[in-house]
Amino acid sequence: MPANTPLRLLVVLPSWVGDIVMATPTIRRIRDAYPGIFIGGLCRPGMDQLFSGNTLFDELHVFQPHGMMASKKAANKVRPRRYDTAILLTNSFSTALITRLAFIPRRIGYNRDTRGMLLTDPIAPPRNPDKSWKLTPAVDYYWNIASRLLDEDPIDWSIHTPTNCVEVPLALPKGVTMELGYNEQDESKAKDVLSAANIDDATPYAILNPGGNNPAKRWPIERFAQLADHLHKAHDLRVLLNGSPAETQLCDQIITHAKTSPISLPKLGNTLGALKPIIDRATIMITNDTGPRHIAAAFATPLVSLFGPTDPRWTTIPVAQLHNGSPSEVILVADPTLPAEESANDHPQRCAIEQIGYERVKAATDSIIQILDT
Repeated sequence: MPANTPLRLLVVLPSWVGDIVMATPTIRRIRDAYPGIFIGGLCRPGMDQLFSGNTLFDELHVFQPHGMMASKKAANKVRPRRYDTAILLTNSFSTALITRLAFIPRRIGYNRDTRGMLLTDPIAPPRNPDKSWKLTPAVDYYWNIASRLLDEDPIDWSIHTPTNCVEVPLALPKGVTMELGYNEQDESKAKDVLSAANIDDATPYAILNPGGNNPAKRWPIERFAQLADHLHKAHDLRVLLNGSPAETQLCDQIITHAKTSPISLPKLGNTLGALKPIIDRATIMITNDTGPRHIAAAFATPLVSLFGPTDPRWTTIPVAQLHNGSPSEVILVADPTLPAEESANDHPQRCAIEQIGYERVKAATDSIIQILDT
């Protein structure tokens, strides 16, 4: 092996579900490049469930990111593993401090949040000529960190020159995908949840994902309720409403507005681990810009994704193709006339998610289901 090959590598994982899933191509790249090394991951509580059933990590360390002593406690947790290298897929000062306090000799990450002094290999983040942040898909942002670790050419950020307001070209090599798995425990829990919803192996269902960490990213509940009724009546699909425990009330509001009987997954005690096989089995998912979108894409579950007021090009992702060659995801933006050189994030009113009309979502959903049925 080359002299700079790590023997024990720590991957500091992003905080959010979607970002972690978008990091999986990078982790797979490293695993395949160094098949014999020990790879550990550092993640927030609950995020470890995303990695059940796959071989990306040898061990996961879970840490609580909040509190005065959080960084020290996390460092104490990983220090006994004597990692020689860390890559930080996060941007924060605190996570760089963890790797420094853990005495990890080589520390690779983007020079952001005034943490450059804590890194041995600071990487310049992608910026525009005016020093503003360059619109860069997260999958490429993470991929570029692995390039430094592997001593390969960095990404030429000019590839992300936008030509429309929906997506940008990816630097990710063709054929590289996001990946997730699940284990027997996940499958058993999923079976219990679906059984409680009176769904057996022969019952087709759709998933609606009405939540999001920012209320501004949530499509109106009345429209989700209308769509739930349409999916049931027009396509004979049972409808599951997904959300975190904190979004139980949101799901209840949709049930109240619906004329049919959609089912709340959080009320059935669903978990992040069980959500993976549930999404994998689904006919289609209609979702806001939130983590389950990426889980669905990793399992090639057909998607209709709604964006507003966030710009979808930050999260351009590789998706599978349907049997007719069309992409398995349809992205709907609030204002499809937005010039390519502008960002939806800068137009919160013009690009408000309420601007996505019901008929547009219904048409995109019907189009995918029609392809699936042919």
